[in-house]
Amino acid sequence: MLSRRVQNDEAELLGLLGDVLAISDDVLWAVDLNHGGAALLIGLLTTHDQSVAYLTGLAVHRASATYRGEGKTDAKDAFVIADQARIRRDLGLLRPGDEIAIDLRTLTTRRLDLVFDRTRQINRLRAQLLEIFPALERSLDLTNKGPVMLLTGYQTPAAIRRTGAKRIETWLKNRKVKAPPHSLVLPWRPPRPSTPRYPAKDWPPPWWSASRRGVMAPDEEIAELDALIEDRIREHPHAEVIRSLPGMGARLGAEFIAATGGDMDAFGSADRLAGFAGQAPQPYDSGRVSGNLCRLRRYHRGLLRTMYLSALASLKSCPASKAYYQRKRAEAPISGQLGHPGTRPENGVPGLA
Repeated sequence: MLSRRVQNDEAELLGLLGDVLAISDDVLWAVDLNHGGAALLIGLLTTHDQSVAYLTGLAVHRASATYRGEGKTDAKDAFVIADQARIRRDLGLLRPGDEIAIDLRTLTTRRLDLVFDRTRQINRLRAQLLEIFPALERSLDLTNKGPVMLLTGYQTPAAIRRTGAKRIETWLKNRKVKAPPHSLVLPWRPPRPSTPRYPAKDWPPPWWSASRRGVMAPDEEIAELDALIEDRIREHPHAEVIRSLPGMGARLGAEFIAATGGDMDAFGSADRLAGFAGQAPQPYDSGRVSGNLCRLRRYHRGLLRTMYLSALASLKSCPASKAYYQRKRAEAPISGQLGHPGTRPENGVPGLA
């Protein structure tokens, strides 16, 4: 009844909304993207009390194969999305989170981006250091501040050999590196005269300083985001309950609220929440074959990560979680490997129940 290209502009989207409502007041909107470029559209529809259904991109791709023709255009994709929303009854509706949940989603997403960028920089720096100083790369843990700080002043075997362990330890302490271990300073022996010399062994390459700055640069912003997350999560009405779960601190609690929207009533039961997090195995039966359980393929990856990390953290502080973990380890077959809590029929996080 209506098909046209619309730019991602507020005025054009509002014009489309008016034209659609002029045709019928009983409208269900459907999108295959629930963030990024679709944020403006979803925001406008939510503001005007419109129901919005969400189909995953994979579901749209598979459904397109059942329609006539092998071509792919925006018009065809839009028709498939609209037709699937018309005939399917199992689509979930997008629900807006509260203001605090939206803020926490923005903060935690930015923090994860910085952490991932820092990890990529560390891997690049480790690969570069492996070419210049393999012994030092093998002994340094570049995820800590001390080893990275050491590389800001000493990068080559010759420089470390000339300075010595005591002077380097003093140099690190003056830069607020607490109790630097001896392995930071001199983890290798001077090479014998017969040891071959490599071209890049005695001088830092020109990109070396930029690599070190790339590792240390996100730390300050990550610390600022941690403070903002700590202050913002305290304002959430369920913050005290969520943070009381074993292993659930401020950061993981913020990620939990960001993933669930902060409203547990929307799930209805703990089983549905476990299914949303990918922790509830589903039956995979056919004919005479029954009793099979398989892992979910569609679930919230971020929420599963939060549950998994909180479960690991709870092993240090919660006796019930530790006893549960030891019991599951004892039940695991000797030849097999124990997966994370979402891979077994009797799963879940004790604190979540």
